Amino acid sequence: MPRKTDSKNPADWLFIAAAEVEGLRVLAEREVGYSMCRSKLAEVLEKILKAELIRTGWALEKTHDLNRLFDLLAERNSDLLPTVEPLCDVLVQVYFTDRYPGFDLDDPDWPALREQLKQVEALLETVKSRLVVK
Repeated sequence: MPRKTDSKNPADWLFIAAAEVEGLRVLAEREVGYSMCRSKLAEVLEKILKAELIRTGWALEKTHDLNRLFDLLAERNSDLLPTVEPLCDVLVQVYFTDRYPGFDLDDPDWPALREQLKQVEALLETVKSRLVVK
């Protein structure tokens, strides 16, 4: 039976993010598709931030801008800022530069990517733990 999702439900954002993390873990382990992995990791971070914002009452807006999402968390004095800020700093540009031609691509740094993935996974678990199960 198909799973119905709701863009206003933070759990649905986290469900999709968790599935994407599983795939990223396998690809990073095998060192396959570096640019795609970085771009997808930025997307996963976006989903986690949106889930946290929705959880706190934010009305979803269509944006892929990690800086905008970070600023919205800062407006809410989120305790996640120390974790989120360095991830946003690293991943904000790669969402676009690693997906489309016309940009200079970085040399693969798999150890750094795997560390960023671990940090995103920890953030995912933190935000998941904040959801009230109904």
